[in-house]
Amino acid sequence: MKKIIKTANAPEAIGPYSQAVVAGDFVFTAGQIAISPETNKLINGNVAEQTKQVLDNLEAVIKASGTKLSSVVKTTVYLIKPEDFAPMNEVYATYFSNEPPARVTVFVSSLPKGALVEIDATAKL
Repeated sequence: MKKIIKTANAPEAIGPYSQAVVAGDFVFTAGQIAISPETNKLINGNVAEQTKQVLDNLEAVIKASGTKLSSVVKTTVYLIKPEDFAPMNEVYATYFSNEPPARVTVFVSSLPKGALVEIDATAKL
């Protein structure tokens, strides 16, 4: 059995998918980009600013599912440019400073709405 997670504290899905799904003892989030939940538009900014918005969005979805960022066991980070890795990583480290989750970072040719970074997560309830 699965439970669909939806919160106004994160951007609405921009397609036919859920912000997150709880299945068993795990939460699986959709990829988050730097869309402001207030304006529903991509924020202007560099990769560090966008990473902060992405992680704020991810945190809101994870909290709505009944857990917290410290329960995240794995993330996948999608970046457009290899030179954005270090600034993304600096911001990422402030959200996952203690016992960080496993992570994969993938470089892609483009992301939705022209975003510079996208992150999804799996968390334990």
